[in-house]
Amino acid sequence: MPEHKCLLFSFVPNSGTISVHPFPVGLTMYDFDELTAFADVMTTGSLTRSAQKLGLAKSTLSRRISQLETRLNQPLLRRQANRLIPTEAGLLFHNYCTELLAMAAHSQEALAELREEISGEITLEVHGALARSWLASAIEAFLQRHPKVELTLHTRESPPTKMHSNSVHVWLGPTHECGLNQERLGHLARGLYASPRYLAAAGTPHHPNELNQHAWIDLLGSASDGLLLTHPEYGQYTFNPPRSRLRVDLTALHIDAIARSQGIGLLSHWLTAKREQHHPGELINCLPGWEPAPLPITLLYAYGHQSRRTHALLEFLRSQVPTPWRASMAAV
Repeated sequence: MPEHKCLLFSFVPNSGTISVHPFPVGLTMYDFDELTAFADVMTTGSLTRSAQKLGLAKSTLSRRISQLETRLNQPLLRRQANRLIPTEAGLLFHNYCTELLAMAAHSQEALAELREEISGEITLEVHGALARSWLASAIEAFLQRHPKVELTLHTRESPPTKMHSNSVHVWLGPTHECGLNQERLGHLARGLYASPRYLAAAGTPHHPNELNQHAWIDLLGSASDGLLLTHPEYGQYTFNPPRSRLRVDLTALHIDAIARSQGIGLLSHWLTAKREQHHPGELINCLPGWEPAPLPITLLYAYGHQSRRTHALLEFLRSQVPTPWRASMAAV
C-alpha cells in the first residue's frame, strides 16, 4: 500500500478518542481512499451519487466503506428508506475523518511549498460585471504560466464575508469589514446611458431634473436611496429615481435591458466601452458630464502567510489591472 495514502492511528469505539502514535504498535493501517469514500457518502447519503462524483464503481465504493467498518469493528452507516444515514459511531468517526483528510491535504501543500513549485488548487471569486469583460482572458494567461495550478472560478453579485486561505476575491462596489485584507485595484467611473432608439421615442434629457420623466432601469436597488450626480461645470444634483418597473440583479442583464430600449440606467463607462466594441451604437451617454462617485474595485484575500499559488495569483491580478481603472482611482 503506498505510504502517502495511509495513516497509522487507533480508534477506540464508543470512547470518543483517537490516538496517533509514532510507532506502529497495536495500530491499524487505514487507506485514505476508505476515508474519502466514507466522508463523501456522509455528504450525499447515497452510494450511487458518491460513486458518480468520485468516478468509481458502486461496488468499489461499497467495498471501501465495508473495509473501513471492519477495521473499526463496528458499522458506520445504515440504510433508512433509500438513503444511507450514519450510526452513532459514524457520526463520531466522521469528525476525525474530516480532520485527517484535511491534515493530509495540508501536508501535500507543505511538501509542494518545499519543492518551490507553484501548484495545487485555488479559488477565485469575481464580481459578475468583471468576469467576461476583464478576467476571462487574464485567467487563461495565468493558467498557461502555471500549468500545475487548478483554478476554480466563481462569479457573484454580493460581497464576500469569509474565505478560505487559498481563495481570492475581486469585488466591484463598496465593501465592509469582513476580516479580509482589502487592497484597492482601481475605480470605475459611471454615467447615465440609454439606447438611441429609446431616446428617439422618449426624448433626450438635458438636465438630471428631467430624469423623472423617463423609465428607470435599476440594478440591485443601487440608486434607491438617491443618486448624487456631479458635473464639473454645473455642480451637484441629487436624483431620486422613480420606481423601476424592471429590476435586475445581474450586471449583464442590466446592460441588456438598457440596450433593448427599456429605459435609462447607470452604467460603467469602461464596461459600456467594452460592449460597444462588439455592439457599436447600442448605448449613448445621455447626460454627459453628470456622474456619481466612481465604483471601487477591491482585491480581497486572507491575512497572514500566502501559499505560493495564492501569492502568484495576487501578483498576476495586480499586473493585469487596466490603465483606465488606475486613472479613475487617481481622479478620486
